Amino acid sequence: MIGWWGVTDHPNRPIAEADVRVGGRFGVQFWTADGQHHSVSGIYREVVPDRRLVFSWAWQSTPERQSQVTLDFAADGDGTVLTLTHEQFFDEKARDDHRRGWAHTLGKLEALFT
Repeated sequence: MIGWWGVTDHPNRPIAEADVRVGGRFGVQFWTADGQHHSVSGIYREVVPDRRLVFSWAWQSTPERQSQVTLDFAADGDGTVLTLTHEQFFDEKARDDHRRGWAHTLGKLEALFT
């Protein structure tokens, strides 16, 4: 279930596909409350089980604006600390928009565990 993904208050549920291996692809589609469709995809560049994922990130609407996401996972007692680094943005507006999007999405994910 990926109902925590994105800024979605739309009746269509997000759609996700992933081939988690170096060179494998992922894709996520979701809809915003106003009905806009969004699609992002990328290629896994580094996969270290239980520790790290590094992948490219490009929106279908602007594929030339590829950036990079790194997810680091560290054991912390009975839980896990996730460190997300998103870099190589096209401009500051893209950086700020993604910061808001990730904060919202990760907040929804955290709520599933609290």
